[in-house]
Amino acid sequence: MIVEGVMEENKGWSRGMTILTELDSNLESLQELLRTEAWLTADQARTIKVLEQRVDRLESDLVGAITAAFYDGSEEQCAEAAQKSAELHAHEGTTEFENIIKLLMGEQWTKQEEITKRVERIRLLRSIIEVFGAKD
Repeated sequence: MIVEGVMEENKGWSRGMTILTELDSNLESLQELLRTEAWLTADQARTIKVLEQRVDRLESDLVGAITAAFYDGSEEQCAEAAQKSAELHAHEGTTEFENIIKLLMGEQWTKQEEITKRVERIRLLRSIIEVFGAKD
Protein backbone atom coordinates (compact mmCIF):
# COMPACT_ATOMS: atom_id res chain seq x y z
CA MET A 1 0.00 0.00 0.00
CA ILE A 2 2.76 2.47 0.91
CA VAL A 3 4.77 1.41 -2.17
CA GLU A 4 1.77 2.09 -4.43
CA GLY A 5 1.37 5.56 -2.92
CA VAL A 6 5.03 6.33 -3.45
CA MET A 7 4.83 5.08 -7.05
CA GLU A 8 1.77 7.28 -7.73
CA GLU A 9 3.55 10.25 -6.21
CA ASN A 10 6.60 9.57 -8.40
CA LYS A 11 4.37 9.40 -11.50
CA GLY A 12 2.86 12.77 -10.61
CA TRP A 13 6.29 14.29 -10.12
CA SER A 14 7.50 12.74 -13.35
CA ARG A 15 4.54 14.21 -15.27
CA GLY A 16 5.09 17.56 -13.60
CA MET A 17 8.78 17.54 -14.51
CA THR A 18 7.91 16.67 -18.12
CA ILE A 19 5.49 19.59 -18.28
CA LEU A 20 8.05 21.91 -16.71
CA THR A 21 10.62 20.79 -19.27
CA GLU A 22 8.17 21.52 -22.08
CA LEU A 23 7.36 24.87 -20.53
CA ASP A 24 11.07 25.71 -20.34
CA SER A 25 11.47 24.77 -24.00
CA ASN A 26 8.49 26.92 -24.95
CA LEU A 27 9.84 29.85 -22.97
CA GLU A 28 13.18 29.52 -24.75
CA SER A 29 11.34 29.47 -28.08
CA LEU A 30 9.39 32.55 -27.07
CA GLN A 31 12.61 34.33 -26.12
CA GLU A 32 14.06 33.44 -29.52
CA LEU A 33 10.93 34.79 -31.21
CA LEU A 34 11.20 38.02 -29.23
CA ARG A 35 14.86 38.37 -30.22
CA THR A 36 13.86 37.79 -33.84
CA GLU A 37 11.12 40.39 -33.46
CA ALA A 38 13.66 42.88 -32.11
CA TRP A 39 15.98 42.11 -35.00
CA LEU A 40 13.14 42.61 -37.51
CA THR A 41 12.27 45.93 -35.90
CA ALA A 42 15.89 47.06 -36.15
CA ASP A 43 15.99 45.83 -39.74
CA GLN A 44 12.83 47.80 -40.52
CA ALA A 45 14.42 50.92 -39.05
CA ARG A 46 17.49 50.40 -41.26
CA THR A 47 15.26 49.91 -44.30
CA ILE A 48 13.33 53.09 -43.55
CA LYS A 49 16.61 55.00 -43.20
CA VAL A 50 17.77 53.65 -46.59
CA LEU A 51 14.44 54.71 -48.12
CA GLU A 52 14.78 58.18 -46.64
CA GLN A 53 18.27 58.44 -48.14
CA ARG A 54 16.87 57.29 -51.50
CA VAL A 55 14.19 60.01 -51.34
CA ASP A 56 16.90 62.57 -50.56
CA ARG A 57 18.92 61.41 -53.59
CA LEU A 58 15.81 61.56 -55.79
CA GLU A 59 15.11 65.09 -54.60
CA SER A 60 18.70 66.05 -55.37
CA ASP A 61 18.38 64.49 -58.86
CA LEU A 62 15.19 66.48 -59.38
CA VAL A 63 16.90 69.73 -58.46
CA GLY A 64 19.73 68.83 -60.83
CA ALA A 65 17.33 68.07 -63.66
CA ILE A 66 15.47 71.34 -63.12
CA THR A 67 18.73 73.29 -63.05
CA ALA A 68 20.01 71.57 -66.19
CA ALA A 69 16.77 72.18 -68.04
CA PHE A 70 16.79 75.81 -66.97
CA TYR A 71 20.25 76.34 -68.37
CA ASP A 72 19.54 74.31 -71.51
CA GLY A 73 16.44 76.01 -72.73
CA SER A 74 13.26 77.80 -72.13
CA GLU A 75 11.16 77.92 -69.02
CA GLU A 76 8.64 75.64 -70.64
CA GLN A 77 11.26 72.95 -71.22
CA CYS A 78 12.45 73.43 -67.67
CA ALA A 79 8.99 73.00 -66.23
CA GLU A 80 8.28 70.00 -68.47
CA ALA A 81 11.53 68.28 -67.51
CA ALA A 82 10.95 69.02 -63.86
CA GLN A 83 7.44 67.61 -63.99
CA LYS A 84 8.53 64.42 -65.80
CA SER A 85 11.44 63.93 -63.45
CA ALA A 86 9.29 64.52 -60.40
CA GLU A 87 6.61 62.12 -61.61
CA LEU A 88 9.14 59.42 -62.40
CA HIS A 89 11.00 59.75 -59.13
CA ALA A 90 7.83 59.98 -57.09
CA HIS A 91 6.42 56.88 -58.73
CA GLU A 92 9.66 54.92 -58.26
CA GLY A 93 10.01 55.97 -54.64
CA THR A 94 6.37 55.30 -53.81
CA THR A 95 6.36 51.88 -55.47
CA GLU A 96 9.60 50.85 -53.78
CA PHE A 97 8.41 52.09 -50.40
CA GLU A 98 5.01 50.33 -50.75
CA ASN A 99 6.66 47.04 -51.69
CA ILE A 100 9.01 47.14 -48.73
CA ILE A 101 6.23 48.08 -46.31
CA LYS A 102 4.06 45.21 -47.59
CA LEU A 103 6.95 42.78 -47.16
CA LEU A 104 7.76 44.02 -43.66
CA MET A 105 4.12 44.00 -42.55
CA GLY A 106 3.71 40.44 -43.81
CA GLU A 107 6.75 39.33 -41.83
CA GLN A 108 5.50 41.23 -38.78
CA TRP A 109 2.04 39.60 -39.02
CA THR A 110 3.54 36.12 -39.31
CA LYS A 111 5.80 36.62 -36.29
CA GLN A 112 2.93 38.05 -34.24
CA GLU A 113 0.75 35.02 -35.02
CA GLU A 114 3.59 32.71 -34.01
CA ILE A 115 4.13 34.55 -30.72
CA THR A 116 0.39 34.45 -29.96
CA LYS A 117 0.29 30.69 -30.51
CA ARG A 118 3.30 30.21 -28.23
CA VAL A 119 1.77 32.34 -25.50
CA GLU A 120 -1.48 30.34 -25.67
CA ARG A 121 0.47 27.09 -25.40
CA ILE A 122 2.36 28.40 -22.37
CA ARG A 123 -0.93 29.37 -20.72
CA LEU A 124 -2.29 25.90 -21.39
CA LEU A 125 0.82 24.29 -19.90
CA ARG A 126 0.58 26.52 -16.83
CA SER A 127 -3.03 25.45 -16.35
CA ILE A 128 -2.02 21.81 -16.62
CA ILE A 129 0.76 22.34 -14.09
CA GLU A 130 -1.70 23.99 -11.71
CA VAL A 131 -4.07 21.02 -12.06
CA PHE A 132 -1.29 18.53 -11.34
CA GLY A 133 -0.03 20.67 -8.49
CA ALA A 134 -3.52 20.70 -6.94
CA LYS A 135 -3.76 16.90 -7.18
CA ASP A 136 -0.41 16.34 -5.47
